Amino acid sequence: MNKEQFITELKDGLSGLPQNDIDERVLFYTEMIDDRMEEGMSEEEAIFGIGSVEEIVSQIISEVPLTKIVKKRITPDRALRTWEIVLIVLGSPLWLPLLLAALCVILAIYAVVWSVILSLWAAELSLIACALSGIAGAVVSWCHGDLLPGFAMLGAGFLSGGLSVFGFFGCLAASKGILILTKKAMLWIKSRFIRKESAQ
Repeated sequence: MNKEQFITELKDGLSGLPQNDIDERVLFYTEMIDDRMEEGMSEEEAIFGIGSVEEIVSQIISEVPLTKIVKKRITPDRALRTWEIVLIVLGSPLWLPLLLAALCVILAIYAVVWSVILSLWAAELSLIACALSGIAGAVVSWCHGDLLPGFAMLGAGFLSGGLSVFGFFGCLAASKGILILTKKAMLWIKSRFIRKESAQ
């Protein structure tokens, strides 16, 4: 792939973004390729070292705020005609509640997912508290001469401590997984807006 093909594919991949963002990114990668070529690389080596256009487009899209993409998408390229404004106003009792309901459902799903993560961490903290209180209870029981209840509390404390170790790694993995899923979902939403824009 040569520089011209790379820049063309980059522009096509970013076509749904605001024009000043596209120009800024294209200029950045053009200068990067030129700098690499000045250092002695061939044009193909310079482009290969940067990475694939798909990875670059995904990275750029993930950095651009969703509000900026949506604003670009919903801002008309021309002034609305009178009949279009009338249709939008007359249709608002239908599309506005549907839009608000969709946003509420998305926010509710997001809140439920993070509530589950918070509940897992709360359970983890309670296991740690049980482990500490079991060990402390065993010491207190032994000080009062109650050996058998002390051993039972110590066993319960060790059991809770062991479960808390496994629980910690499970909670950590679940949290990381939800963060990755959230990032991918946001990237998917952004790419839908950009693809719709470029399809027009």
